[in-house]
Amino acid sequence: MSKELKVKYSDKELEEFRQIITEKIKKAQIQLDLIESAYRNDSNNGTDDTSPTFKAFDEGSEVMSKEANSQLAIRQEKFIRDLKNALIRIENKTYGICRVTKKLINKDRLKLVPHATLSIEAKNMQK
Repeated sequence: MSKELKVKYSDKELEEFRQIITEKIKKAQIQLDLIESAYRNDSNNGTDDTSPTFKAFDEGSEVMSKEANSQLAIRQEKFIRDLKNALIRIENKTYGICRVTKKLINKDRLKLVPHATLSIEAKNMQK
């Protein structure tokens, strides 16, 4: 019996990946909720009765913090969207197939980066 080159992951393996991705989505959503609640927190940190200089500094810091939180939220939303797209690829049974080389992405890579759509080989070709 000749050893065939594996072209896609088995249903059992796909289910394994689905569980990993679902767990990552839950954790990512919790983090996004925390970022968004920090972003919405308009508290003045008790600076109402302090000197105007400190208040201006605090407001500047708050603006920077909100910008940073906004960027974090955007990145987190993209991560969640990428993970959900990976779930769709699992449903379509196309999960784990490199979009450039059409070969299977290494299983260890997918466990670390479950939303990956490129193999290491393809990533290296981009450099």
